Amino acid sequence: MNEHIRFDRDALELHLLDQRLLPEEEADFACRTPGEVITALQTMVVRGAPAIGVTAAWGCALAAAAGDESEGWQERLTAALEDIARARPTAVNLRWAVDRLRARWRAAGELSRPALLELFLREAQAMQDEDVAACKTLGRFGADCLEDGDTVLTHCNAGALATAGYGTALGVIRAAVEQGKRIQVIADETRPFLQGARLTAWELQRDGIPVSVACDNACALLMQKGLVQRVVVGADRIAANGDAANKIGTFGVALLARHFGIPFYVAAPLSTIDPQTADGAAIPIEERPAGEVTHISGRRVTPVDVPVYNFAFDVTPAALISGIVTEAGVLRPSYGPAIKAALAEVL
Repeated sequence: MNEHIRFDRDALELHLLDQRLLPEEEADFACRTPGEVITALQTMVVRGAPAIGVTAAWGCALAAAAGDESEGWQERLTAALEDIARARPTAVNLRWAVDRLRARWRAAGELSRPALLELFLREAQAMQDEDVAACKTLGRFGADCLEDGDTVLTHCNAGALATAGYGTALGVIRAAVEQGKRIQVIADETRPFLQGARLTAWELQRDGIPVSVACDNACALLMQKGLVQRVVVGADRIAANGDAANKIGTFGVALLARHFGIPFYVAAPLSTIDPQTADGAAIPIEERPAGEVTHISGRRVTPVDVPVYNFAFDVTPAALISGIVTEAGVLRPSYGPAIKAALAEVL
């Protein structure tokens, strides 16, 4: 599935499958301005680090298309790109994508606005295509970590919806199934936004891959009963030492997997690795609106005026990770040197 991020070059519109409405409704959210792209990013129309990066790249193209070439247009565009880069703090692919387009702009030198728009459009399409290819490659590497007959537990949604297509954690599962392995999946519901229950289950059901949904707080029992053989999750940012930020609750799943001796894998493209962030303590953790916790489907489920915590991510220490699955292969401890070597190959 790769039609959830579509750019109409004739109309200069970005069409995003609105993930807030799934699985009940499949509808597009149209973005015609960079401000609408920022809204889509912040309100979870689109989420997942690689998908956020690709969406940001198209947002930069919309910023280049806006306005005219009156004096100061370069400065206004520069400010608009920075606004996009700051839309959300944790997923490193967001700033990575904007920085990549800014670098192409600098390398091209003086360009007219139409010429810059064409450059951004080509680069955004290349980034979208590259992400699908990276997910398929890392999926093949990760599939070798799964055994025929495994039941894989995953947390949040790291599937096609979270990328430009195919997926990271779900890419590993899809590739294993394509190899002929019999794989079943348990999708943690992933409170409070229910990405596992709503999105992962929706994707896998469409693909005909057996999937069951479990409450987040059932993980220990599922593992204790021997119902889980592997855990595979995605990531929103991986630090230089291998610490990995992912959806809130991932750290707890990793601790349980270690206790029960279950391999725990993180699947992510190299673009999700941030070599400028030394370790997990330096990863910014987004706090989202309280309403995501206090209300379910518009109905209040907590008493009025009781404060809530709504941290969107937590950080799993590298010591709990069995392997980091990338398009360069499955990285193993010690992660610092492994990450450095993998990134050096793509520079």
